[in-house]
Amino acid sequence: MSKLDTVNASSTLQAFAPLAAAVGAMLSITLGASLAKSLFPLIGPAGTTVLRLGIAAVMLSLAFRIWHLRLKTAQWHALWPYALSLSLMNLLFYMAIERVPLGIALAIEFIGPLTVALLGSRRRSDFLWLGLAVCGLLLVLPWHGSGRAIDPLGALLALAAGVCWGLYIVTGRRAGQAIGASTPALGMAIGAIVVLPFGWAQAGIGLLTPSILLIAVGVAVLSSAVPYTLEMYALRRLPPHRFGTLTSGEPVVGALVGMVCLGESLPASQWLGIAAIITASVGTTLAGRSR
Repeated sequence: MSKLDTVNASSTLQAFAPLAAAVGAMLSITLGASLAKSLFPLIGPAGTTVLRLGIAAVMLSLAFRIWHLRLKTAQWHALWPYALSLSLMNLLFYMAIERVPLGIALAIEFIGPLTVALLGSRRRSDFLWLGLAVCGLLLVLPWHGSGRAIDPLGALLALAAGVCWGLYIVTGRRAGQAIGASTPALGMAIGAIVVLPFGWAQAGIGLLTPSILLIAVGVAVLSSAVPYTLEMYALRRLPPHRFGTLTSGEPVVGALVGMVCLGESLPASQWLGIAAIITASVGTTLAGRSR
C-alpha cells in the first residue's frame, strides 16, 4: 500500500469513526434499557437510575482516574448543566418506559434531538428532511387506528426526557470540549448524587441487594459506561445538529430490541413512521457529508 493510500484510509477511518460510535451507543443503550425494565418491579425506575449512574460512574472514574483532575471554574460551569441534563434525562426516560413500549418512548423522546437539529439547520434541504422525521413521529404515536391506547403520563414523561436529551446534546458538546474524555465519569457521578434521594425514597435498602446489584452492573455497562463514552467521542467530533439528526435511528433500534427482548410488538403504521424517521436521519447525514 502506498503512502497516499495509507493517508486516504486513515482519513476515511477518522470520518467514519464518530458515526460508528453514535450507532454503537444507540444499540448499547437500548439493550441496557430492556435489561433495566427487569429491575422496575423490584426497585422502581428511580432506584434503577441511581444504580445505573452510580455504578457506571465508579467504572469510568477508575478508568479515567478523575481524582487527579483539578477543574477550573469555567470547567465546572460547563460540567454542571451537562450532569443535570444527563441525570434528569435518564430518570424521566425510565419512568416513561415503565408505562409505554420502548420504541414508542424513544420516538417521542426524539423531539429533543429533532429540536437541536432544527435550530442548527441553515439550508432548506435540512428542513425537508426534518419534515419527513416529523411525519414519521406522527405515524409512530398511536393517535388512532392502532387499537392500542397510549398512557398519557408515559408520553409526557418521554417528552420531558426528550427536552433533557436536547439539552444533553448541547451541554455535552460544551462540557466535552472544556474537560475532555473524562466528562462522562464526572457527569454520572454528579448525576447519581442528584437522583439518589428519589431512588432511596422508592427502593431504600433494596438498592444494596446483591442480586439487584449484579443486574445493575449489566445495565450500567450497557446503558451508561459504553454509550456515553461513545457519544462523548462523537459529540466532540460532530456538530450538535448532525449528531442530533443521526441519533434519530434510535427509535428503530429500540423498537427492534423491544420486540426481540421484551415482546413489544408494534403495528405497521408505527413501523412506517420509524422508517420515515430513519430515512430522514440518513438523508440529513449524507447531505451534511456532501457539504
